[in-house]
Amino acid sequence: MKLTNMKLSGLWAGIVLTFCSFCAYAEESHIAQAIAHAEAAAKADDGKAIAEHAEAAKTHAKTADVHLDAGIKSLDDAIEHGKLKHADLAKKSAEEAVTHLKAAQ
Repeated sequence: MKLTNMKLSGLWAGIVLTFCSFCAYAEESHIAQAIAHAEAAAKADDGKAIAEHAEAAKTHAKTADVHLDAGIKSLDDAIEHGKLKHADLAKKSAEEAVTHLKAAQ
């Protein structure tokens, strides 16, 4: 089997996504953590605790937003490749979208 540039790129993308997905599943979702910290900030009585929890909530919310943006870009790529009848590339883009959207949860 001859590895073309496209096949080799697809193979590398699959390997990278596999390793990235381990990080996405290994921890609680960013949205859940953002909500938990925001709730803790709302229940806290002193300014320092409120600020610390609010900062943590903001960090997790921004991370979720980055994953949502990446997921949307991957979905756009899947649509584009699908319309061009590049099924393998469209499928890989859709898989990337799933990984990012799950990481954003």
